[in-house]
Amino acid sequence: MSYQNIIVEKKGKIGKLTINRPDVRNALNKETRLEIEQGMIELENDAEVRVVVITGVGEKAFCAGADIRDMKDATPLEAIESAELGKRVFKRVENCKKPVIAMINGFALGGGCELALSCDIRIASDNARLGQPEINIGIIPGYAGTQRLPRLVGKAVAMELILTGDLIKADEAYRVGLVSKVVPQAELEAAVMEVADKLALRSPVILDIAKSAVNKGMETSLDVGSAYETQCFGTAFSTQDHHEGINAFLEKRSPEFKGL
Repeated sequence: MSYQNIIVEKKGKIGKLTINRPDVRNALNKETRLEIEQGMIELENDAEVRVVVITGVGEKAFCAGADIRDMKDATPLEAIESAELGKRVFKRVENCKKPVIAMINGFALGGGCELALSCDIRIASDNARLGQPEINIGIIPGYAGTQRLPRLVGKAVAMELILTGDLIKADEAYRVGLVSKVVPQAELEAAVMEVADKLALRSPVILDIAKSAVNKGMETSLDVGSAYETQCFGTAFSTQDHHEGINAFLEKRSPEFKGL
């Protein structure tokens, strides 16, 4: 499938989706959001792809957020429709059956930060800047940022970021738990691919089960989440990959997971 605003490519078991709008720091207009949705569907349905990496073209921006030009004359109804589209697309990212890594190469602001929040793992370059600056133009985060951010970094930090609109540097993002790793810009892709390659060796079906258990737990109480985890634990024992993993361990060899 051909795209105008993103690049979808594959290298071995790693799929990569790159936002390709460098003239606007990879901002998200409607067309780009729709293409991200289709790109995610393409990569999720590709049986050869086991891990997805999302990034932005260049070294200045992962994604600078929504395209402000699209907001200038939007009505409240149009704003709601835009927010619903963004939430739908980012939910597609979050619910992907494969691990999704955000390779944050520069600014991740507003909708760009919310896109990163919908990924499973966030790895940033040391020149990255993250934040929810919507308050500065008289709006609030609209792609579930007010919900995902406090779940990740806690209410106090989320409130400060959302209410002030301040940006934070990569090392501060790491300190508060917004990203899991910070590396020099020149080493970013290698660091991301190291993690992606490691995940690609794991069982695809068990990775999906593990993601589901964690995500479900974030949406409910500890008791309900724990009960769901138990169901997932039992489901894992019904897979061929479980038996392969156990046998490989006992036979002192590397497992060959098939995703079954």
